[in-house]
This record gives sequence, structure tokens and C-alpha cells, in this order.
Amino acid sequence: MTDAPVLSRRALNRATLDRQLLLRRSSLSAAEAIEHLGGLQAQTPHTWYVGLWTRLTDVSAEQVSDMLRDRELVRMALMRSTIHLVTAADALALRHLFDLVVERNMRGAFGRNLKGIDEAALLQAGRELVEEQPLTFSELGRKLAERWPDRDPASLAQAIRGLGALVQVPPRGLWRTSGKAAHTTAEHWLGRPLRTDVTVDDLVVRYLAAFGPATVKDMQNWSGLTRLNEVVKRLDDRLVTFGDEEGRVLFDLPDAPRPDPDVPAPPRFLYDFDNLLLSHADRSRFITDEYFRQGYTDDGPMPRMILLDGFTNGSWTTTRARRHVTLTIQPFRRCSAAERAALTEEGLALLAFSEPDATTFDVDFLPPRP
Repeated sequence: MTDAPVLSRRALNRATLDRQLLLRRSSLSAAEAIEHLGGLQAQTPHTWYVGLWTRLTDVSAEQVSDMLRDRELVRMALMRSTIHLVTAADALALRHLFDLVVERNMRGAFGRNLKGIDEAALLQAGRELVEEQPLTFSELGRKLAERWPDRDPASLAQAIRGLGALVQVPPRGLWRTSGKAAHTTAEHWLGRPLRTDVTVDDLVVRYLAAFGPATVKDMQNWSGLTRLNEVVKRLDDRLVTFGDEEGRVLFDLPDAPRPDPDVPAPPRFLYDFDNLLLSHADRSRFITDEYFRQGYTDDGPMPRMILLDGFTNGSWTTTRARRHVTLTIQPFRRCSAAERAALTEEGLALLAFSEPDATTFDVDFLPPRP
């Protein structure tokens, strides 16, 4: 371990950008990209569409929306107990690996309100209700409270989320459409049972393919799982090791891409909650000191970020007045003329994707904050 090659911060940046399809756009299909990336964090109904656009050469928001409607894609609680967009195949294959993560999250917030309840009976009742008709948690809680009137309705509903495998159903999440966050079981929605043959070892390999090289803490941060040291030991003959500049041990797949640290990284617009910025315990391979000087924190809301030279160097927002849309860029530092030109070109392409019915577009740059 002590003799392992050391990867600089910039080398880690380029390696992960490559695997995240952000050094160059990929020709993968939307489903192939979503599976490669281990899903897209998708607790917001729509912003994650930008996460596909910024990574793929040919993606249609309407096509992806149709895949969600047609049950080829689903949104459900997985890694870190957060809502992720995954393929139907991954929803069925991966959900059992995160049972304890989702349940732990539920018990931490609502467990005291469920003491003494027959959880098997509660889960059965909840499953029957949401399989009869998809329900919001408010609706589900009210119906369950008819049987358990002395219990907090919100806690009853959250118990079903924590103990069952629920998916959010359309129209929630469909492109340019709104809908209530209604849920049913994954098995009912997809018409197939959950699988249990995929292992945590398989999950770690997939994580490294999309986010490596990485430490064990990075793997645990992304997944919400614990005791992954044991998994890495089992995978020892399938992995290679590196060091980072802080002396930590990084694990990786032997044939995974690790580009030259000086390879150019084009500007990229990320959506809020992009997993690129949330999937390592040490996020310094992407997040700059300037980011924190804006008042953002590791625990606070994640804004829509701009990558310049592969690192967080700005945020962006859009405003619309009738059929005119303005993209406003807040740089964290002074941009060169070439960077402004590249951001403008990329920004206009973003607006063409996200606001296809608009007729005019502007890209405005605010001065860097002191």
C-alpha cells in the first residue's frame, strides 16, 4: 500500500469526469448511461433531465419521459435513502441492497412513533392500499390511521416507505408536466418480483466504474452502506490501489480510464443534486474553496453548478418572461474571454434543450462575488 502510485487531485478529477461522461459527451443510450452511472439522484421532479443532456450526444427529454411513463425507468429510494432515477432492471436488482439504508433513515426520523406496532400487519396493509391505487404519503397516512387511529399518520406512511420498496409513479417526473408524489410498490408497478442475487460486491465494482478511484469512505458516502472494508478485502484480487495526496488508500478497477491530468475538460452545466458532487467523502476532486466562500456547505442545498476546467467555478439559474429565457451565470472567479465564449455556447445549447418552446435566449454573466 505504501508503494502505491499517488494520484493528484487533478488526476482524480479527470478520472472521475471521464467515467461520469463529462470529459466528452457519450453516444450511450439514455438507459445505458443511467445504468452506467448507477442512476441519477432525482428527488426533484425535472432538473435531472439536464444531467442526461450534459452527458450524452443524442438525448431527447420527451423520449426519456416516455420511458418513465412506460415503466422502463422508475424513481425510487436507493442510495443514501434518496430518490434516484434507475432502469426497471436496476430497480428490481438493487433495491434489496438498500433495505437497511432506507429503513434506518425511516427509524431515525419516525421510529419512536411506531413502537409496539405490528410492523408486519402495517406493511401488509400499506402494500394493499398503494397497490389498489397509488397514493401520496398524506393520503396513505390518513387511510392507515383509520386502522391505527392512535398513531401519527405521517409516521405510518413513512413506515411503508422504510419497510417496503416503493416507486413514485407518473405523471410525477414527466417532462414539462407536474403531478403529485404518489407511490406504489415496485413489484406491482413493474409486474415482476424484486431480485436478491446481486451482491454488495457487484455494487462496489459498479461504483468504481462510475466514480472511482475511491476510498472505502467514498463508497460508503455514496451508498449509505457500512462495513465496506470487508467487501474491498474480498475484491482484493480484482482491484488495484493508489494513494492520494493526503495519504489515503484509493481502490480502482484495473482497466478503468485514468486520463492524463492535463487533458482538457470542457465547461459543463450540472443540475442541482448531481451525483458527481455528492458521491465522495472527500469532494475536493471537484469542489473548490471558492464554492464554500459563496456560503455553500456540504450539508446545505446543492445549487446548479458550472464546471470550469473540471472544477466548481460558478452557479447558474434561468428566468423566463413569456417566450424569452435568460440564463444567468454567477462565476466564482473572473472568466477569460475563451471561457465566457465556451460557457455562452454551451449555455445556449442548454436553453434550447430545456426551453424548446422559447423563441429568444440570453446568457448573462454576473460579476464574481468579492
